[in-house]
Amino acid sequence: ELHPDFSVFPTYSIILPFRGTSQEVLDFYTYSRQTPIPGIPHLDSKRVVDGERKIEFLKSLPVTSEGRQFEIRAKVLGVYDKGKGTVVETENLLVEKGTGEVYTRATGSGFFVGQGGWGGPKGPSTPSFLPPKDKKPDAVYTLQTNNESALLYRLNGDYNPLHATPEPGQKMGFGGAIIHGLFSWNTTCHGLLKELGGSDPANIKEFQARFASPVKPGDKLVTQIWRTGERDSQDWEEIRFVTSVEGGKVCLSNGRAKMKVVAAKSKL
Repeated sequence: ELHPDFSVFPTYSIILPFRGTSQEVLDFYTYSRQTPIPGIPHLDSKRVVDGERKIEFLKSLPVTSEGRQFEIRAKVLGVYDKGKGTVVETENLLVEKGTGEVYTRATGSGFFVGQGGWGGPKGPSTPSFLPPKDKKPDAVYTLQTNNESALLYRLNGDYNPLHATPEPGQKMGFGGAIIHGLFSWNTTCHGLLKELGGSDPANIKEFQARFASPVKPGDKLVTQIWRTGERDSQDWEEIRFVTSVEGGKVCLSNGRAKMKVVAAKSKL
């Protein structure tokens, strides 16, 4: 922490809404109880999984909040009836109250399993971000999980019992506890920065992925990363990636990032 280049990992703000300002271990189901949405049936937070997440990094996160006040400004963007479940799309802005500056903009969707069929709109189709055809990955990042991975990750504040005890996962058809989708999502972002960005938070502008299948404790994650060569006017390059369980299914699809690729590979 005393290194002059010590930085907050850029996706850190994605976890802040899970615990707010509390320093305590929270009852996940009580804390995340859905605020009623007019015209929408009650949705049970005991049967919800992540659908898709995107984050835009607008300003570097400070390593301390001393002398500042931050708040999360949240709103619902849409609610869609998918038949087998309901999708709720939300937006969370991390804002410094004193200046009104927005540090990150996170959008995402939660899929409420088995809670569809109420006659609501189906919602728009989402864009696809596929890897380049007939091109080998420019980089591959691997991460071995273990039985403690989810238990350690939950200390960030995501205390969903689905990732700690077998009963919720058994009721939802997963066969037992699964690792947080955001564990795979965040560690994949770490992998992209390590392989292409020199582990410098300044080298990533956007990051997003769709949650495709669950990850079990002990699974090995393999992320294939492709450069597209497509750049915007500020020289941010479009990156594509797919994260899979080794020998198994894709767990993060539709992977996309905007990065500035550096030549030297990080040693971290």
